[in-house]
Amino acid sequence: MMEKGLSKQGNLLSNASYGTLISKPMTQLSPEDPWAIVDLVDDSKKWAEMTTKEKVFRVFDNGLRILSAISLLYFFICSLDLLASAFRLISGKTTGTIFRQNKLMQNPVVGLMIGILATVLVQSSSTSTSIVVSMVGTNVLTVGMAIPIIMGSNIGTSVTNTIVSFAQIGNKNEFRRAFAGAVVHDIFNWLSVFVLFTVEIVCQPIFGIGYLEWLSGIAVGKINSSSSTDGEINILKEITDPIVGLVIQIDQNVIKGWANDDPSYENASLIRQCGGNITDPIPCEGIFIFENTTLKDWSIGLILLSISLFVLCGSMICLVKILNSMMKGHIANVIKHVVNAKIPYFPWLTGYIALLVGAGMTFIVRSSSVFTSALNPLIGIGFISIERVYPLTLGSNVGTTTTALLAAFAASPDALHDTLQIALVHLLFNVSGILLFYPIPFMRFPIPMAKFLGDVTAKYRWFAIVSLVGMFFVLPATVLGLSIAGTVTLQCVGIPFLLIVVAAVVINILQKKSPSLLPPVLRNWMWLPEFCRSLEPYDRQLSKLSCCNRFSQDEQEKTVNVTTEISSTPLSNESIP
Repeated sequence: MMEKGLSKQGNLLSNASYGTLISKPMTQLSPEDPWAIVDLVDDSKKWAEMTTKEKVFRVFDNGLRILSAISLLYFFICSLDLLASAFRLISGKTTGTIFRQNKLMQNPVVGLMIGILATVLVQSSSTSTSIVVSMVGTNVLTVGMAIPIIMGSNIGTSVTNTIVSFAQIGNKNEFRRAFAGAVVHDIFNWLSVFVLFTVEIVCQPIFGIGYLEWLSGIAVGKINSSSSTDGEINILKEITDPIVGLVIQIDQNVIKGWANDDPSYENASLIRQCGGNITDPIPCEGIFIFENTTLKDWSIGLILLSISLFVLCGSMICLVKILNSMMKGHIANVIKHVVNAKIPYFPWLTGYIALLVGAGMTFIVRSSSVFTSALNPLIGIGFISIERVYPLTLGSNVGTTTTALLAAFAASPDALHDTLQIALVHLLFNVSGILLFYPIPFMRFPIPMAKFLGDVTAKYRWFAIVSLVGMFFVLPATVLGLSIAGTVTLQCVGIPFLLIVVAAVVINILQKKSPSLLPPVLRNWMWLPEFCRSLEPYDRQLSKLSCCNRFSQDEQEKTVNVTTEISSTPLSNESIP
């Protein structure tokens, strides 16, 4: 027995020398689920144990925190408005010129990419879709040509939410959740476009009309009269205008004039003028900071970009810290579990109610970017799960379509049919995407895909920047350039690329589900060079840069601390097998 005990201890020491951590049961060593709802421990003094003075101070302290959180949220929303204005001023006539490329947009792929790039530039799908609606109303675009642009605008609008998630990049787990909560919106939009754009293209030669064009045509029917939009709700504008309006005011008519190739707007500035006419404007007097300035629009745009990013990041970081300090204790945990709970007896209804809440809130604030971005810090600190955010995000996609519908009713009576039809395309596109990727739990692909990207970016945080730039700038610009070069060029490059991507996805699925169906060489990717199957080589190179090395050092220090803590734990008889 003694020899057996010594043998066990010898094996244990031998295993420990190779870094095998077996001094505690594996259930204790396994990491916590980073996607679980976080329950923070309240180490503050209980209310019953406080004196009257301490109770008054606690109430005052909590009230001050709530007011600070509301104020920071307000400045965060204002910064998003300034950010959108900055991009519009920097892009200048580019957005209008893009929309005016009528011949190019006869190619649906070009239209899709233009929709993405234009929406990224103006930072608002509401703006880009309203421009498209007005162009359809003036016969610059047909409904069929405008449909791919509407699809692209759905993708472009989610860039704001992704940018906001970078405010939590300093904390690994918070960034994991925040980035996943942002890209679940991106992934849903990309998947919806991939499926519905393909259906639209395939239906065109077979039936002579695309699916969305046909369905929206039926919905519009024989409408040929105009309606009023006096009841338009825009609470967000009323809330942010007192601050943003003191800094800059953008003339939306100039953007639409450029898009419609109106010669009277040829040399017009995007900065609002208060009198005169387009060719001889009279600047506003003392209404906002940048009125009557000698600076060019792009110069003002760069200044606003710096200010808005500073305010956005600063308010978001402070808001996360305040929320972290508030989301402690029994009451906060009860609220968290209620938000993420399911309806008793009818749990399947919970997600649909969240859909309606997301649509309603977005309709009220008139911006899906603001609504989804406001949820981002709550996702990061673990207050809301990805599973609950997903239906809220889908609902916000539906809520944002109301802007285009209201813009359609502003068209002239003879153009109302077409403008309302293209506005309904935006609504039907989002509803069709929801029907594809929500009712059946198995089809909710965006959730696991977002978690996968969250795990990757938590380990390689630089990859988040690469994916952001790649998905919203490089890929659309590359496809647009290849499309301009010609259909043959696009097919020669695009078809092999798509085949490789599809083959890689299918092989990955088979490797996990049924590896026996694959030849031995394809059961893993070890036969490929390391730089083709792993991000580690790129991470080693980037970690040498001073800007990226800090995150690597932090992770190494945490790993060393955990290993030291476990290795210092005394061995017990229970740990010896």
